[in-house]
Amino acid sequence: MMPWLYSALGLIILLLAGDALVRGAVNLSLRVGVPALIVSLTIVAFGTSAPELLIAISAIHDNAPGIALGNVVGSNTANVLLVLGLPAIFAGLHTSECDTRKNYLLMIGASVLFIALAFLGEFTIFSGVILLATLAVILFMAARDAHKHRKNGEADDLEELEEADPNMPSWRIGVYLMLGLVGLPLGADLLVDNATVIARTYGISETVIGLTLVAIGTSLPELATTVMAAVRRQADVALGNVIGSNMFNLLAIIGITTFVGKIPVDPEFLRFDLWVMLAASLILVPFVFMKRDITRPWGFVLSGLYVLYMVALL
Repeated sequence: MMPWLYSALGLIILLLAGDALVRGAVNLSLRVGVPALIVSLTIVAFGTSAPELLIAISAIHDNAPGIALGNVVGSNTANVLLVLGLPAIFAGLHTSECDTRKNYLLMIGASVLFIALAFLGEFTIFSGVILLATLAVILFMAARDAHKHRKNGEADDLEELEEADPNMPSWRIGVYLMLGLVGLPLGADLLVDNATVIARTYGISETVIGLTLVAIGTSLPELATTVMAAVRRQADVALGNVIGSNMFNLLAIIGITTFVGKIPVDPEFLRFDLWVMLAASLILVPFVFMKRDITRPWGFVLSGLYVLYMVALL
């Protein structure tokens, strides 16, 4: 029972620390004059992926690479099927009004590249350099496009950043940063150590624990964001959140982690899980290219497919 409680505690610490780090970093960056656009493309994106990154690094240190890779692959599958499916059941997502074609194609490209590198048998520093270089190109393209929009009259508004608070005192920024920097490694160690104990106790592979318990847990921030976006009828935020998160998971998390240690690829990933991740991403084609809404029936379909995937794993 205690490993489950410690895993939950580790997850809660991770989520709170990640949020604190993002708030502190965003306000510090804006305080020293970094444009909100650059902050949103880099600090917010990396900050919200910080829990996954710390879990991956901690898993490599603890010789549990299955958790590191399972967390990323499982999170991407959960982001599409669960994070979009559940909000659609309650409120529906009016994705027909969104134009996310370019970013969606970039996400599919990142997924194909990731799968191709996985077939080398392990992710090494060489793989990491390729993934991070791809991310750098995508960020450059995003910054260039955003700059064009600004030149056309769209302001670089601090209100676009939910975490921005122009009146936040310096001491509070320092507290947020400290809580984030201390809490992230603490939460990651707690979660990985106890998830590993659970896996060994119940005879479940570390890979399956990464794909299920850890992946669902680290997808909770995306789920919360998407639920609020659905309620506010901001489908572009919901879809953009999932697409951006998936790209960062594949390119940044694994890319950075390879500099800590090699990540061997379990053959089961190559046979099943990577293809489920890609298939889940391709399910979005009608909503991205055919201007269809993710209605309540579609929400049940997506959520049901995720339940079937969990049953297949366990």
